[in-house]
Amino acid sequence: MTPVMSQNRTAIIGALIVVIGPLSMSLYTPALPALVHAFNSTPSAMKLTLSVYFCGFAFSQLLCGPLSDAFGRRPAALGFFAIYVAGSLVAAFAPDMVWLVVGRGLQGIGVAAGPAISRAIVRDQFTGQASARILNLIGTMLAIGPALAPTVGGAILVTFGWHPIFFVMVAYGLLVVLLLAFAVPETNHRPDPAQARPARVFANYRTLLLDRGFMRMSLLIGFTLGGIYTLAAILPFVLIEKIGLSPTQFGFAMICQTGSYMLGTIVAGRLMKKIDAVHLIPVGLGCALVAAAGLVMVPPLFPHAFLGVMGPVALWAFGVAMLLPGSTTIGLAGFPTMAGSAAALMGFMQIGGGFVGSLVASTFGDPTVALMLVVPGMASIALLGFVLLRPRHGAAEPAVGPGLVDEADLEIATDPAGLVGAAGDEIETHIFRKSA
Repeated sequence: MTPVMSQNRTAIIGALIVVIGPLSMSLYTPALPALVHAFNSTPSAMKLTLSVYFCGFAFSQLLCGPLSDAFGRRPAALGFFAIYVAGSLVAAFAPDMVWLVVGRGLQGIGVAAGPAISRAIVRDQFTGQASARILNLIGTMLAIGPALAPTVGGAILVTFGWHPIFFVMVAYGLLVVLLLAFAVPETNHRPDPAQARPARVFANYRTLLLDRGFMRMSLLIGFTLGGIYTLAAILPFVLIEKIGLSPTQFGFAMICQTGSYMLGTIVAGRLMKKIDAVHLIPVGLGCALVAAAGLVMVPPLFPHAFLGVMGPVALWAFGVAMLLPGSTTIGLAGFPTMAGSAAALMGFMQIGGGFVGSLVASTFGDPTVALMLVVPGMASIALLGFVLLRPRHGAAEPAVGPGLVDEADLEIATDPAGLVGAAGDEIETHIFRKSA
């Protein structure tokens, strides 16, 4: 393959495209309590705006990849991001809750192009270590978004109100559309319309859904990383309305989650120099289970304690960072000829876990009760799937080892929404460098 862009240009464009997802979540969440009052609604109803966003994000991933393979990266991306801009405008001018939900749903559909297209652009031009370096640079730039956006969103809310938050999204969406239209050459030089045929798409996904090992790891990731996405729907109401933080303070508080996740990636990266990443999976799951127990026991005892909430949340994020590299690699390793479809389906299940969790959380009138029941329930499902779908008697537990899947395909499946930072890219690179 002959690159049509330099490595640095590819990384910058990829980061600008993929960051639209976490920005659309993190800018918005500090405004949730204010929107409840603005629309004379309830916290449960407002959480539906997150559930619809997750739903659009999840299902659109299954379409965006095949469409970009069939018709080219730029046409697919332009179409999806045009939907995003339209959704942002609908949300900005929403006269009631119904239109706000519609706008957020359109936004979710549109941002699905971010992770799919940016990684495809990298894969079209680079492989091996070059691909890993670019993805690592994208991850470094992407990590800034989830960490800073809640603070920025809170500041905009306090200073100007909630409407300008969506105007910022409109402006950024238009910037991405202009970038794709005039600064990004087409990288898919062999589009194949057959890739969009439903029969081929469904056949690949059916194979994956029936695979025991793939489903074991996908459920594990879906209900642990999905737990973090669910927390995005619950924490604004717990921290702002129950504990009493301001929207700006809430933005700073979320650094506890992001920082813990990034710490987990650093620790896991160092440990993987000595041990196989597969051994970190039960460690990460154990952290999530301890965090779940903390969420059940601590809030009733200390209902207004900041650390009583964010302590378990930080431990949960740390555990997710520990288990992601090994579980993602093992889940994708058995499908070298359909790694892209496997990554897309795994990403769908990750966002789907967040959608299910936030939807269930929206049925609770008290956000603290939702925090105590929904997220620990997701940990229980993750544990159940991990135990029941373990290798059959006599089969060996798979090891990660080097080079099982392409770095780009692996990266697609890891934190597509970007809600917990992107330092995990560095871990994924370590997996393939162990034998170097």
